[in-house]
Amino acid sequence: MLFLGPSDSPVVDYLREEGAHVTCRSDRIDAAQVQALAPDFIVSYGYRHIVRPDVLSLLRDRCVNLHVSLLPWNRGADPNLWSFVEGTPSGVTIHHMDAGLDTGDVIAQRRVGIPEDATLRTSYDQLQREVQSLFRQLWPAIREGRAPRRPQEGPGSAHRVRDRARIEHLLGLGWDTPVALLRAATAPEPPT
Repeated sequence: MLFLGPSDSPVVDYLREEGAHVTCRSDRIDAAQVQALAPDFIVSYGYRHIVRPDVLSLLRDRCVNLHVSLLPWNRGADPNLWSFVEGTPSGVTIHHMDAGLDTGDVIAQRRVGIPEDATLRTSYDQLQREVQSLFRQLWPAIREGRAPRRPQEGPGSAHRVRDRARIEHLLGLGWDTPVALLRAATAPEPPT
């Protein structure tokens, strides 16, 4: 098993509890490195690099990603932030990885209601708990190839880290910024 993301992730702990031999990588990987490791599966969660198609082709249908948005909304960077800025639904998704940026077939999703008094930090923590819980529920079926699968529907949205520059002025409190402030500051003007 190759885990792409921080080695201190609770998902790594869970996989090891389930008996998996887990190799963790947070740096950029290439096909030669993956071939040398010979994993039976790739699980990506909090990984900061795009996995190249030549890597994905080595483990076709055995590469999944845990994402803290309700795809197809908020693909890419800072999904939690953009759900408040753009007024899109909050939630979590587990999906197959493909050559696109968070565009692979959906295995499972869960819509998550974020309280009005939440901050970016508390809402992110809530989404992390939800996606980890969903993964624990579905991992046996994913591992055995029995998990449901469906294409993503609709255009959704995608963001890169550099997109944050246009709304950085709203983040004066950093991760402690109230989500209500973001929602209010970016809400469309009512018609006159």
